[in-house]
Amino acid sequence: MLSHVTAVRYVTPLREGGSLPGLVETEDHGTYETYVIKFTGAGQGRKTLVAEVICGELARRLGLRMPRLVVIGLDPVLGLGEPDERVQALLKASGGPNLGMEFLSGALGFDPLAYDVAPDEAGRIVWFDALINNVDRSWRNPNLLRRRGELWLIDHGASMIWHHNWPTARAAAAKPYDASDHVLAPYGPDVAAAAAELVPRVTEELLTEVCAEVPDVWLADEPGFEEPDAVRRAYVEVLLARAGTVHERITLPTTEPKDATQ
Repeated sequence: MLSHVTAVRYVTPLREGGSLPGLVETEDHGTYETYVIKFTGAGQGRKTLVAEVICGELARRLGLRMPRLVVIGLDPVLGLGEPDERVQALLKASGGPNLGMEFLSGALGFDPLAYDVAPDEAGRIVWFDALINNVDRSWRNPNLLRRRGELWLIDHGASMIWHHNWPTARAAAAKPYDASDHVLAPYGPDVAAAAAELVPRVTEELLTEVCAEVPDVWLADEPGFEEPDAVRRAYVEVLLARAGTVHERITLPTTEPKDATQ
């Protein structure tokens, strides 16, 4: 299960994102760490945090680099000294469990003009994004970090858009994925090799384990479901149905791939 830590100091807002995430210092049995916090009180709602957990933990279990996720307990009193009224209101609206993502010191945003990516790694990431229907990994907003020569995946809150309309979610399993605007499309992603490697690993057991990481409070009172575990099963069903054949429905550009050896 995700570790639970307590926020002891709000450091600063990160104004790049529309949900206004921030940096907080946390404490857990005398150990202090810094995390990027994403708030339950943000306008995007708790489903953004659910997507972050399911997609982030699935990525990690499939061998993709993903900053560690934790649940951060937040006391709204931390917002009393914040001069920005918008941030203060967000902190006050987010008491209780929020999502924390490990702060990767020294990491830089991925620049497709400055870095090269091997086709096998590009293929794994494109295939994964197709599985979760991630619409937010374009050259405009890569949501990739480069650290010590390695690629790290971040920000999956815009994924699994079918969970905003559960009555049509089952049909989403058969939908194609347009990767023509994907930030890694120019690197000749080897999607077939990625599918051969990863599809057998996306089992019902693995998906059930991943969905169990989501706190009950973020799944409670979902319309059409009697309990959080029923919502978890719905996520498992759609992802499992999608995993087997989504690689056959990925659209990539027909331009020549970049030479990753340059």
